[in-house]
Amino acid sequence: MKNELYQQHLKAAEASGGTSAGPIYELVRRLCLKHRVQGSLLDFGAGTGNLLKLLLSSDLPIEATGADILGRNASLPPEIRWVEGDLNQPLPVSGGLYDVVVSSEVIEHLENPRASFRDLNRVLKPGGLLILTTPNQESFRSIMALILTGHFMAFMDPSYPAHITALLRKDFVRICQETGFEPPAFAYSDHGGLPKAGHIAWQSVSFGLLKGRWFSDNLALVTRKTQI
Repeated sequence: MKNELYQQHLKAAEASGGTSAGPIYELVRRLCLKHRVQGSLLDFGAGTGNLLKLLLSSDLPIEATGADILGRNASLPPEIRWVEGDLNQPLPVSGGLYDVVVSSEVIEHLENPRASFRDLNRVLKPGGLLILTTPNQESFRSIMALILTGHFMAFMDPSYPAHITALLRKDFVRICQETGFEPPAFAYSDHGGLPKAGHIAWQSVSFGLLKGRWFSDNLALVTRKTQI
């Protein structure tokens, strides 16, 4: 049964391609620069490693490690460490190891967000920073999809079995409170598709004026592990 479940998780990870969109990576990079990220950094759900390569190219003073159920991409530079394992299970690393954890479009793939947050708390140092992105369920496009179809935009049948867990900002506030993190702040990708025409961005028809929660397909939360 365990092996079957692992294969199911692996299949879901392979379906996602191990990558995210450029605006999402840029959101993470922007937040890393804003918070002056440095030290040991873990990319939880690193996929093919594209985000780590972007962060390293941004001259951030980091020691980078990727973790994923997918194996290490041969194109990654040797200075990037790699941890292979099912992200639905505790990572096979020591506690208190990382100054920063980033996680781009991963939590919606996992079965138990609270268990995942507890393990991220475990591997972070006290006061360590967590930057996490996920589909924004509270955008105009996603809410319209929920009203018309009964499902959030990023959780329609074509996104299954990759996307299985939809979370709202209120869920993240509660999860952080319950798993040893400070109250989170939220930021947005400022890039989102029109309802029924996702290939056309709000920003392209509004000269970039439509931004924030209503017009972004993805959000980020930023929080820290409590010092106690």
